[in-house]
Amino acid sequence: MKVLVSDPLSDVGVEIFKETPGIDVDVNIGLSPEELKGIIDRYDALVIRSATKVTEDIIAAAQNLRVIGRAGIGLDNVDIPTASQRGIVVMNTPEGNTITTAEHTMAMIMALSRNIPQATGSLKEGKWEKKKLKGRELFNKTLGLIGAGHIGRIVADRAKGMKMKVIVHDPYIKPEAVEKLDLEPVSLDELLQRADYITIHTPKTDETTNMINRETISRMKKGSMLINCARGGIVKEDDLYEALHSGHLAGAAFDVFSTEPPGKIKLMDLPNFICTPHLGASTTEAQDNVAKDVAEQIVAYLLHGTVKNALNVPSISAELMSTLRPFATLLERMGSLQSQLADSAIVETKIHYSGTVTEYDLAPLTTAMLKGMLTPILKHNVNFVNAPYIAADRGIKVVESKSRTSENFASLIKLTVRTLEGENIISGTIFGKKMPRILRINNFYLEAIPEGHILLIHNQDSPGVIGQIATTLGENNINISRMQVGEQKKEKRNVILLTTGSEVGDEVLVELRALKDVFSAKRIEL
Repeated sequence: MKVLVSDPLSDVGVEIFKETPGIDVDVNIGLSPEELKGIIDRYDALVIRSATKVTEDIIAAAQNLRVIGRAGIGLDNVDIPTASQRGIVVMNTPEGNTITTAEHTMAMIMALSRNIPQATGSLKEGKWEKKKLKGRELFNKTLGLIGAGHIGRIVADRAKGMKMKVIVHDPYIKPEAVEKLDLEPVSLDELLQRADYITIHTPKTDETTNMINRETISRMKKGSMLINCARGGIVKEDDLYEALHSGHLAGAAFDVFSTEPPGKIKLMDLPNFICTPHLGASTTEAQDNVAKDVAEQIVAYLLHGTVKNALNVPSISAELMSTLRPFATLLERMGSLQSQLADSAIVETKIHYSGTVTEYDLAPLTTAMLKGMLTPILKHNVNFVNAPYIAADRGIKVVESKSRTSENFASLIKLTVRTLEGENIISGTIFGKKMPRILRINNFYLEAIPEGHILLIHNQDSPGVIGQIATTLGENNINISRMQVGEQKKEKRNVILLTTGSEVGDEVLVELRALKDVFSAKRIEL
């Protein structure tokens, strides 16, 4: 079997391939898309980092490709849906660079506090500017973490070692779970007001894009400092420039940018802004770790069928895969839908299986649900291997039950999710052999295909409402692909699931919510 390494990979990983009987490896770096497309059909496995773009065209040409392995976490450069449709496993290595990224965050805090880059440049120019470059101590300062995943927790541990006070905002983790880490859970507003330093440790999602903007920055403590070694685009860079230029923020340190490389942006002209070219994972140890992990994972899959750290395939034996894959897809999307419906931290999930599906091992299906539920929150940091551990780490209770009979369907799955604020219920089944369907959302019963760009709308059941919704979307050049309506006759209310040909933007959502007799409109991505 043949493996292509198309991005720079540590020798540790390449040697694992070379030393494994039955595996041939080619290292061919810097291929153009057309060059990659021309040779990809020769290979069973592709190893990438961030440079190679695995597009729909590349996948279409990859007739023999079985697995794509990313030496690192982010998979924005891989068309995962297309790979899934072709049965190609997509895996990453989420644990290899956590310490390195956390340490880089601490290095940025220190460098920013003590003006180290500015002092180095000044001294090399022959100057001696001790008074101008006076810094500040970290001792007894308050560090605010936005996000308390693996990296955030390592940063908190290091910061406490330097006698900093650590407060945390993470709406997806129960406050009790944060307190068990000896950290103080707070609201975002309280964190912004109290923190002397704010560090970001979240993936880039619809919810976190431009989360730090003019409005949130205005609530930050005057003279505080902002550090982002997570993902570009979480901070609105023009708004940050204004805050640094005006002196509202004392400084900022970035390792990531909205566009990379960023070029000569305005922030680069500010003396209180320091930056590095996405070096969070750039240490010898981290590169060796992710190279070793990805090589071992690919070898295990090619030679033994073992799946580890896959983003699109649960750990199900080859024999059961064809039978259970449709259920795994259904459960993953039900979990994702529940997560996007949740209005606060998830506390408990109850999953009830009934009918013929109970004849099989249900553990992979429950894992698929957890993976789907956590993905909108953590993006590529969650997979079919670590999802149960992340759920447990976040204090999410998982209750599984089953009954062999199902009254109306061969198999029926009911997923109840309890949050700090309330409860949501979703039921689903498989039509035929492989067509997932959502049958219930709380008190509304319907038949919905759980995929694509979806609008979930609650409205008064009165004449003309659906027409107004369709007109608003049409005026914004958004095509309706499918529509399912669930009715609650007693209350004269409807729930509408609209699948659209393109994503509905924030401005259109505002228009929809302003329509008469529309109670709410929520965007769902499945």
